[in-house]
Amino acid sequence: MRYAVKNIELDLFPEDLKIEQNYSATFADNMSLPIHKWYRYTAGFSAVWANQLIRQEKEKGRTRIIDPFAGSGTVLLESEFEGVESIGIEAHPYIYKIAKAKLAWNYPCNKFKDGALSFLNKAKAKEITKTEYPKLIMSCFPLEIIQKLEALKQTWLEIKQDQEIKDFNWFILTSILRSTSPVGTAQWQYIQPNKTKSKVIDPFVAFEKKANDMYLDMKRLQGRNMNVVDSIIINEDARNIKSIPEGWGNLVITSPPYANNYDYADATRLEMTFWGDITGWADLQEHVRKNLIRACTQHVSKLGSEIDEILSNEKLSSIHSELIEVYLKLKEERLKHGGKKNYHLMIAAYFNDLADVFHSLRRTTSDGCLMCFVIGDSAPYGIYVPVDKWLGELAVSAGFKSYSFEKLRDRNTKWKNRKHTVPLHEGRLWIKG
Repeated sequence: MRYAVKNIELDLFPEDLKIEQNYSATFADNMSLPIHKWYRYTAGFSAVWANQLIRQEKEKGRTRIIDPFAGSGTVLLESEFEGVESIGIEAHPYIYKIAKAKLAWNYPCNKFKDGALSFLNKAKAKEITKTEYPKLIMSCFPLEIIQKLEALKQTWLEIKQDQEIKDFNWFILTSILRSTSPVGTAQWQYIQPNKTKSKVIDPFVAFEKKANDMYLDMKRLQGRNMNVVDSIIINEDARNIKSIPEGWGNLVITSPPYANNYDYADATRLEMTFWGDITGWADLQEHVRKNLIRACTQHVSKLGSEIDEILSNEKLSSIHSELIEVYLKLKEERLKHGGKKNYHLMIAAYFNDLADVFHSLRRTTSDGCLMCFVIGDSAPYGIYVPVDKWLGELAVSAGFKSYSFEKLRDRNTKWKNRKHTVPLHEGRLWIKG
């Protein structure tokens, strides 16, 4: 279904831009692509589709790309490969570091390999006798594995290497944590210590294999004759972009967090606990959540009186009446459920945050720009939230000219334990500036 707003041009989004593969909004294909496969970031979308869009728009003169939710760097990498400028904004401090390491793929591959193997040999020689570790770590790893991981960690803290090598080694160690744990630590899911998995890799073996895989990717790509333009990634809040010049971008490709109660902060609790950045779950609010789009009820647990200010925000005026209606329904519905989750607060805060994002992007993009948001709708407690329509309206009210929604696939069709049967979909929100 397409929504026509303010006399939207019928040829604004050409048919040849559509990709027949309805799962191009998912990350799955990326796990077979060089560099992209280095880290399994399930919140991403198809690099192949992103590349096709970048190439097509490059022919139209759109060569300055912004991704306000850069994640692990899919759009930035494909921009580099196509020789166009790009700037990514990523608020999550850990995912920012993941993306930054991947974007260093053009670092001399032999120097990388020597640095990684030298690091690994020093770690193998380190004797670790410590037996007490944070509860989460002890729940996820046997002591023998923990001590090998600790040897790698202590070596990283002590060794003096070029910063690029240090960043790569941090990345490798961080990326192998879950594959070396015998419990349920599937990438980007909550930790499940009571579940076990059959395939577990020794930390030293996992480190060497990861380094070798990265080396081969780097060598292969560096051997190609490409006009690479280095991208820029910034650890910043997309709601208030300060580091991109006014009117700089003419193409935005991104996927914001969905309003589906997924806690991106908690998703990195294992890694942050391992590195000592947090001591427990409560620390996530200060270290991560405060910088993220409020798409989870955990993010709004202390919203308090701020909700009145949000609901009266002038930036939400274009969707105000519909938002209030859904807000009140959710506020009443939550009382019928044991968890009494604050979905009403989350939905209000979510669209307030995205309104700020659109205003921030309006400042940093040029007239005639094109934006594509990969998004999914939502139905907390079975109450439908028309995310694509509301985001389109917010974009127009922020100063963009028009929007159109292109459905890609249905969601909420496979899960046997789903809490409601409201049809959901995923697709691309196209916005013209």
